[in-house]
Amino acid sequence: MYDRVCLATNGGVASENAETHALNLAAAMDATLHAVYVVDEAVTTAYSGDEYVDTAEGPAHGLTEYGNSVLGALAERADAAGVTIETAVLYGSPADEIVTVADEVDADIVILGTKRRSDEYRSLLGSVTDRVLRVTDWSTTVVKTNVSDEDAP
Repeated sequence: MYDRVCLATNGGVASENAETHALNLAAAMDATLHAVYVVDEAVTTAYSGDEYVDTAEGPAHGLTEYGNSVLGALAERADAAGVTIETAVLYGSPADEIVTVADEVDADIVILGTKRRSDEYRSLLGSVTDRVLRVTDWSTTVVKTNVSDEDAP
């Protein structure tokens, strides 16, 4: 039924639950898992980083290292589960990049995590998951995680 599962992760608690769901689904279907971590350009370009001497010290570098760490840990879990995985750290608008990857790999399903937040929180900040759902044509599973607003970063 599913040959290509696309997963977006940011390493947070909601993404961890989505990762587990994606790994279980890929294992059950003998599907390839395409996992992406997107370094948000809006974050990296909004910060001048004047105190940094070179780009190896700036926020993009730190987020890239974190993304590689998140995907590396996921790849280890996939290997242990016998799941074929392809990973990529991408740069740009997270929602746009996720949809582009789903299109490129011809995903059978896209899996995203989200934190259950109050309406007030969502109306102010929205979420990458909300944006992906609005623009993608792919079947999508959203794995919800209950987190209180007090726990929000």
